Amino acid sequence: MVRIINYKQRQAEDGREFFVLEISGGIEMVRSKETGHFYATSKKTSIPSTFDEETCAALIGTEMPGQVVRQEVEPYSYVVKETGEELTLSHRWVYIPEEDAPSPENELRADVSTFSQNGQYAELAQ
Repeated sequence: MVRIINYKQRQAEDGREFFVLEISGGIEMVRSKETGHFYATSKKTSIPSTFDEETCAALIGTEMPGQVVRQEVEPYSYVVKETGEELTLSHRWVYIPEEDAPSPENELRADVSTFSQNGQYAELAQ
C-alpha cells in the first residue's frame, strides 16, 4: 500500500498548470553503511493528476494498493537543494499499481521434478 502524503502544483512544458500527488510507500528499516545503525525511511515519488487543488488536499491520507519501486533510467544530473551538491543518478522512484507489482507467484521457482524424489544422492550419468 502507498499513501498520498502531499500535493504540489507543477507547470507543463506548454505552460499549463497541474497538480501532482506525492505518495509514500510503507516504512522501511535501512542499515547505515557508515555507522551500521538502522534508520527508518520510506520510498517516495509523485504522480500527475487531473484533480483541482481542493480535491488534492482532500485526498491527503488516502491509501492506494501498489508500491513505490526503483526504476533504472539513463544517467542524469540532480542538485541537492539543501547543500547544492550535484549528483549523477541512474534511477528514479515510480509508483506501480498492485496488479502490475511483482508477486511471489511470478518469481523464479525451481522445477521440483528435477530433484531426487527418494532422498538419495545419485551422480548424473554423462
